[in-house]
Amino acid sequence: MNLGENMKNKKKQRHQVKSRFYYIFWGTATLSVFAGQMYVGTGYRRMSESLDRVLDAPIRMDIGIPRPKHPMMVPEKHMWDYGI
Repeated sequence: MNLGENMKNKKKQRHQVKSRFYYIFWGTATLSVFAGQMYVGTGYRRMSESLDRVLDAPIRMDIGIPRPKHPMMVPEKHMWDYGI
C-alpha cells in the first residue's frame, strides 16, 4: 500500500508542475488582451473628443433667398428691390 500512495503523490505533483509553454502562452494572451483594451480605449477617447468638437461648434443654417410659394403670387418688395 505504501507503494500505491507514493504513486498517487507523484501523479499529483506532476500535475502541479507547469511547463514553460504554459507561462509563455498565458503571458502572451494576457498582453494581447491588455493591448486590445488600450487600442479600444484610445479609439473611444478619440471618438468622444471628435463628438465634443462637433457638438460645441455653432450651428449654421443657410436657408437662401425666400422665393414666392406659388407662381401667381407677387413677391413682397424689399429695400434692396428699390436700389436703396
